Amino acid sequence: MWIIAGLGNPGRRYEKTRHNVGFEVVDELVRRHMQSGLRTKFGGEAATGLVGTTKVLLLKPMEFMNKSGFAVQRATQFHDTDPEHLLVIHDELDLPPARLRLKSGGGHGGNNGLRSIIEQLGSRDFLRIRVGIGKPAAGFEGAGADHVLSPFDSREIPEMQDAINRAADAAEAIVALGMTVAMNDFNGVNPN
Repeated sequence: MWIIAGLGNPGRRYEKTRHNVGFEVVDELVRRHMQSGLRTKFGGEAATGLVGTTKVLLLKPMEFMNKSGFAVQRATQFHDTDPEHLLVIHDELDLPPARLRLKSGGGHGGNNGLRSIIEQLGSRDFLRIRVGIGKPAAGFEGAGADHVLSPFDSREIPEMQDAINRAADAAEAIVALGMTVAMNDFNGVNPN
């Protein structure tokens, strides 16, 4: 079984913020593939179904970003899923807005959700889809955390919705065709 975990923060306060892009990709995959909606399980919201012919658990950890690893660890342990069949979708400051980067393994790059998952699993060998949210614009007043917890402005919304749809397409490609093929199809593609 594959597990696809989208990272974000629970609660209305964080809906539609840059940090919750992973949640939005999971919501899109639920819309496309699941007969029923998400249910509370593993310390998150989860749904099980098929992506193509492959059984998949979609997961949104609900213990805040910096504790995402607990729900992911519970789900991987329950389903006996190895890191090579765990796909984590998260926002990425170091990529331009709406750019995707698929990656196999690696560090946390300062992302507290990834840090928590690595700590809880004892492995960094899981797969990732990084969704670019860009760095704060010149003159932005606040810290990096203020930027990631801010909503997209009206000009960014269409391109980010497109990125969410492409990230869902990439997740489907990873499950169906493998990471190498998906990386060739989605990495380096300019969304504009």
